[in-house]
Amino acid sequence: MWLWALLPVCLAVFGIVGIWTVFALAVTNGSVNLTEGVPYISLCGSYIPQSCLFSQICNICSFLALWFALIRFQHVRDNGNHGKANTASIVLGFSSSVGLSIVGNFQQSVLLSIHLLGAYLAFFLGLAYFWVQLFLTYRAQPSPDRCWVGPVRATCCTLCTILVIVMIVLSRTGFHSGAAVCEWALVMLFFSQFGLFAAEFRHINCHLTVQEQAIGNDCSLASTESNGHVANALS
Repeated sequence: MWLWALLPVCLAVFGIVGIWTVFALAVTNGSVNLTEGVPYISLCGSYIPQSCLFSQICNICSFLALWFALIRFQHVRDNGNHGKANTASIVLGFSSSVGLSIVGNFQQSVLLSIHLLGAYLAFFLGLAYFWVQLFLTYRAQPSPDRCWVGPVRATCCTLCTILVIVMIVLSRTGFHSGAAVCEWALVMLFFSQFGLFAAEFRHINCHLTVQEQAIGNDCSLASTESNGHVANALS
């Protein structure tokens, strides 16, 4: 079922292209002025018409991320890993997805406090989610892709952590343009890490397995009933 691997890749491509489209629209219609510095992503998506596109992108990505978190949770559990880390992953995945939806629907120019709450949920809990996924990469059932997925995921998580720290420091010290650059790089890495799920998802064959089991059970039941009818006829 290699087609499962296309879903994370589609999310990564859709999110990256969508965010940069919002940026292009904001620059084109003059909503942001690049001569004043690099704008935050939220600033680019605060004004119409790109605010509508920004909301849709965040909502779609939020839904897909939530769906992938559920699939990954079920995949790890089906492979015999029922630990607390897997439970934490589903909680963090759902929470960060909700935060992303809040970011898209409550622009900073409308309700700044709620927008910031969504940003904290999306960034901090999303970062924690990816660290848990790194742990599960080595804890879950071995796969042939672990040799390269683990180091790549570890590098991305480390870079994301550094970017979050630098972004906070620059923002609080007044270097908003530098903080915005960190934010853009952080979001790109987040989407790229979702794309890494393609390595795990390409091994999922749940639909095929369920179908085979159902067919096997139906055949066994039919065989049992047929044998019973024959025995009754002979007796």
